[in-house]
Amino acid sequence: MTRLLLGTAGIALMTVGLSLLVTGGQFRDVALWLAGAVVLHDLLIAPLVLVIGLLPAFLPARGLLRGALVTGGCLTVIALPVLLAPGTPRNLSVLPLDYPRNWLLSLAAVAAVTGAVLTGRWLRARWARRARAGGRR
Repeated sequence: MTRLLLGTAGIALMTVGLSLLVTGGQFRDVALWLAGAVVLHDLLIAPLVLVIGLLPAFLPARGLLRGALVTGGCLTVIALPVLLAPGTPRNLSVLPLDYPRNWLLSLAAVAAVTGAVLTGRWLRARWARRARAGGRR
């Protein structure tokens, strides 16, 4: 019953949205934007992600490095509208922070956490090797 109600509500909301889109006169703009998003994704973003994902393929900590790359990529995608905004806004309260600096600090934090985890794994493996070698004597 819940699925039926949610499905009906979803279809009703999609119908309202579609009618507003068609009657608002911006159907062509939205269709062009959606087509551009598909082309941008298929021709640029997906191949770039695949190539970057292959870079750490032969490293021992490839999962951790791929996670750091995905996190950095998500931070960049979220920050892109502000990073690409032209000039200073007329209303200074709209973008009051130093977004490029904060984006770089976020990427540095991801790199620092990744480095700390890699160092911790390396130290743990080193201590385990020493403990095995010490037990054999």
